[in-house]
Amino acid sequence: MESCREIELEGHIIDSGVMTLVFDRIMDMGGEFEILTFNVGRLKTDTSYARLRVTAPGDHQLDAILSELHRLGARAPEIDDVTLVPAEGDRILPKGFYSTTNHPTFVKYQGEWLPVEQIEMDCHIVVEEKEKRAICTPISKIKTGDAVVVTEAGVRVVYPERPRKVSTFEFMHGTVSSERPSEAIIAKIAREILKLKKEGGKIALVGGPAIVHTGAADALAKMIRAGCIDVLFAGNALATHDIESNLYGTSLGMNVKTGTLVTGGHKHHIRAISEIMRAGSIKNAVDQGIVTGGIMYECVKKGIPFVLAGSIRDDGPLPDTITDVVEAQEVMRRHIHDLGMVVMVGTLLHSVAVGNCLPSYVKTVCVDINPASVTKLMDRGTTQAIGVVSDAGTFLPLLCKQLEKC
Repeated sequence: MESCREIELEGHIIDSGVMTLVFDRIMDMGGEFEILTFNVGRLKTDTSYARLRVTAPGDHQLDAILSELHRLGARAPEIDDVTLVPAEGDRILPKGFYSTTNHPTFVKYQGEWLPVEQIEMDCHIVVEEKEKRAICTPISKIKTGDAVVVTEAGVRVVYPERPRKVSTFEFMHGTVSSERPSEAIIAKIAREILKLKKEGGKIALVGGPAIVHTGAADALAKMIRAGCIDVLFAGNALATHDIESNLYGTSLGMNVKTGTLVTGGHKHHIRAISEIMRAGSIKNAVDQGIVTGGIMYECVKKGIPFVLAGSIRDDGPLPDTITDVVEAQEVMRRHIHDLGMVVMVGTLLHSVAVGNCLPSYVKTVCVDINPASVTKLMDRGTTQAIGVVSDAGTFLPLLCKQLEKC
């Protein structure tokens, strides 16, 4: 027996492509739809409204379709309060728990729509009933008795709309190509960075050791010194090779300026780690005059926070490297929800980690020499991402140059 249910959509659902996505999703999943009401906004500032009847061969298939449409901003015409079930133990979710998107989300509680704070994908919603707050919470932070939202009833997702004015992030959205004019794109990115900074926004850079290997460390250090970067996310390797470069002029034993191997240079990164260990921290090494330049030096001097998340491959690691991955996630989250833009350069794993925590409205620039890595980064779910297939040693100096020009 066929099952049917009504849904409604509201907003700039035509020019943002949401209606097309809804139609495609219904048909691709074996359902059918009937448009009951469709009021189209006449002006650019006007919103549109649509009410549809969705039909599927059975309840299970219909539920699956509606779950997908929910993530595109569709909702039931009549919405009850959310259903809350207490967590039975730490890191144990009630059955039927709601899993978040990275889009702005609201929950209906006691007849009032509460914004879900600190939204990110693949987490859960805990309602603090006394304070009337809804908080996006990863499973690692779920505590016994937390009031966890179950099912999609009473949850509203606001699918991001296309900007009303053309921007770099709209023009380049969804495109990854090594044949695009990189310098022109980088100039547009530089203008977006300066515009965001002028408006008081914050920018993060996620960087890999390729920044040092390719000779781009000076450009990034200059950007930090100029106040263009507000937080640095990286691993043990970027900091280690940056400090090695400052102390010994090498990166993994290779002379950064000449590209030639240095005799005994294979020990330099370990020596660099040992010197920081002796000082007690990167900041201490800067304060003591041991480290006199580079990316980490500028972070310390400028008071820019940095989060170094460790991995099983790390040498040392440096005393500043956080080796507990759950702790590293939490430290990253302290900085992520104030960001307006993230620039990811030459590190797939750390970029994916940051991307998983980003709300969909944060502008994201994904840079890698490997087109497949750029595509993977852009697939993290942000709707405002652009991809640049470029070597870090080309991208950052050009970006720094464009920032100075603008």
